[in-house]
Amino acid sequence: MDLVKFVQDEFVTRNELPEFAAGDTITVYYEIREGDKVRTQFFRGVVIQKRGNGASETFTIRKMSGTVGVERIFPINLPSIQKIEVNKRGKVRRARIFYFRGLTGKKARIKERRH
Repeated sequence: MDLVKFVQDEFVTRNELPEFAAGDTITVYYEIREGDKVRTQFFRGVVIQKRGNGASETFTIRKMSGTVGVERIFPINLPSIQKIEVNKRGKVRRARIFYFRGLTGKKARIKERRH
């Protein structure tokens, strides 16, 4: 297992990303390839969880598209991620806010964390 960790640390390129946690609202800009064309698309939502560590770390973002909730899981070292902007810092008490899926309307608001 140490050999796998060593190879990941040596050869996997790390993206320089800002610090964020569960409850934060972030925007992820990532490249989409369609044939030989490349375009940038963004996904803005609330971070539900961060899991894993090292090269295999992922984070899940949830947004509302109309009345339908959409979740997307991004690996932290995905080469197509161009940048991540932290729009709001959220004040939550848990590291994984799965209860957020069941909330709608005004109950789905997260208080902003003061600096």
